[in-house]
Amino acid sequence: MTELELLGLRAHGEACGQAVLKACAEDFQVDEVLDIPLSGQGEHLWLWVEKRGLNTEEAARRLARAAGMPLKAISYAGLKDRQALTRQWFSLHLPGKADPDLAAAEGDSLRILERTRHARKLQRGAHAANGFTLRLTRLAADLPALDARLEQIRREGVPNYFGLQRFGHDGGNLVEARAFAARRELPSQRNLRSRLLSAARSYLFNRVLAERVAAGSWNRAQPGDLLAFTDSRSFFMAGEAECADPRLALLDLHPTGPLWGAGDSPAGAAAKALEETAGRREAPLCDWLGEAGLVHERRILRLPIARLAWHYPTTDILQLEFVLPAGCFATVVVRELVDLLPAGPMDTSCVF
Repeated sequence: MTELELLGLRAHGEACGQAVLKACAEDFQVDEVLDIPLSGQGEHLWLWVEKRGLNTEEAARRLARAAGMPLKAISYAGLKDRQALTRQWFSLHLPGKADPDLAAAEGDSLRILERTRHARKLQRGAHAANGFTLRLTRLAADLPALDARLEQIRREGVPNYFGLQRFGHDGGNLVEARAFAARRELPSQRNLRSRLLSAARSYLFNRVLAERVAAGSWNRAQPGDLLAFTDSRSFFMAGEAECADPRLALLDLHPTGPLWGAGDSPAGAAAKALEETAGRREAPLCDWLGEAGLVHERRILRLPIARLAWHYPTTDILQLEFVLPAGCFATVVVRELVDLLPAGPMDTSCVF
């Protein structure tokens, strides 16, 4: 196992079997959940786009070329996988302009499903959640054990790791981040800078979370923890009373871990000691993130799985449906269930 894989300790026991994910794009479907009421008028054209085998940045470039406008005028809420069938919103800034002809952007890999106007552009992170429909094929598993595991994660959630895709092929983003951190430099290209800073932050968070999983404390509050609600970025210190808050058992309230930036961890007691130890082990990365101007933020350690449902179309296929908060990874849910086998070349003729 790689360094990154070793950090992703399972919380609920060994895998219940093996399966393939993403034999074809339709095996990994994502629908962005946006709770913004769109007015139907304004200088921003919002597009509900379905894309297949295309990442978000590539889709934005295609829309920009077809509209004859700069890429910076295209906005989206979040990045979606390339090897997937995804539906998400984009917005185009068109002050005083009519809707452009976007036919050149469409094709087998991109379709515009809906268009509407709105007064404001789509902001990064504006979506409330993502809905997933996953199909695990070539399933070889103990099905009663798998059903029991699914019931367990519905009750208890899973560790909220950043998925391996955050770190690039073979962890290449983290390798590059370490190199820049060693030189105390930042990439000049904005997209690369953002990607490497994000990879470093995510890796440090995963280190702390893996320690909490090993200690059995990832899903319970302890004095000194900083607690946050599932859909909130604010947090508060846990004392003895807060550790008994019934909302913890309901998976509404969770302990958090650090997203590194300038300054010391605001956690207390054992949580602070753990985070400071992790920071000392990776001092060049931590210093680099602070020098880049990032501020300390928090991320929930426990990931609740909303609207989880499953069935077996055949004995060797498991189909899952669930909703996760924005910024969370479906692959960390799957990892608590089965070991994933290599998918091989993606089948472009597959139908769901």
